Amino acid sequence: MKAWGSVVVILAMIMAATVDAKIYGRCELATKLEKAGLNGFKGYTTGDWLCMAHYESGFDTSFVDHNPDGSSNYGIFQLNSSWWCDNGVTPTQNLCHMECHELLNRHILDDIMCAKQVVSSQEGMNAWDSWNQHCAGHDLSEWLKGCHLSVKPDAERIHS
Repeated sequence: MKAWGSVVVILAMIMAATVDAKIYGRCELATKLEKAGLNGFKGYTTGDWLCMAHYESGFDTSFVDHNPDGSSNYGIFQLNSSWWCDNGVTPTQNLCHMECHELLNRHILDDIMCAKQVVSSQEGMNAWDSWNQHCAGHDLSEWLKGCHLSVKPDAERIHS
């Protein structure tokens, strides 16, 4: 019975978070990512981040995806509950020291800080399958067209 109560509390927190959710526009998100220092972080451009976030969540901060292993991915960057956040349900490393529901609102600075931790790990952006499939090795300049941002050249990209 206690587990059922936990599920109800978690669902209530998720529902409350989605009230404050947002689907970002491409250029609006690009601006936020640049202001947070992601352009050039660990050798990845704003285009890398936009491409990945598009394929992961469609720029939707409230997106949750459930995996066959019982874990879930949360927010605009789809951060996994087994590794990066605590959803109160699945065992977790909680490497970002946060509750997963905190990733589901329009305030994405905490999402960005956690994503920086992911990229700082050995896998880099390879941690996201969608980045590997849709973004890695592609010309990502289209993601920034019309956004009026300064972008570091692809020559500075580091992918180990």
